[in-house]
Amino acid sequence: MPSPPLAPDDGPIDIEHLQRMTLGDVSLEREVLAMFSAQAVSLIGSLATLPADTGALAHTLKGSARAIGAFAVAEAARGLETAIQNGEDPTEALAELSDAVAQARCAIDAILRRS
Repeated sequence: MPSPPLAPDDGPIDIEHLQRMTLGDVSLEREVLAMFSAQAVSLIGSLATLPADTGALAHTLKGSARAIGAFAVAEAARGLETAIQNGEDPTEALAELSDAVAQARCAIDAILRRS
């Protein structure tokens, strides 16, 4: 299977990628989207204080985001992870990640309201 794009072409969630990952099971799509949304809120809350494990938390969010097709979130999480690894000020990277998560959550909310 070819690698997914690094950034979504059609919004915060790559629906085609999500459908491939859930084998077209709509109820599973809804379940993983809801789980991701809850996880993302929790992780962003934890990251707000830039704890010692910021890099690990960003890495976790990056993997989860890639799994559901939230490639902008994954890229922003990678940016935060890189900033931490390089000893750079993570403030801007965290702001970008928070924005990407907010956009993804809006898209997820819209998807979950359908049906």
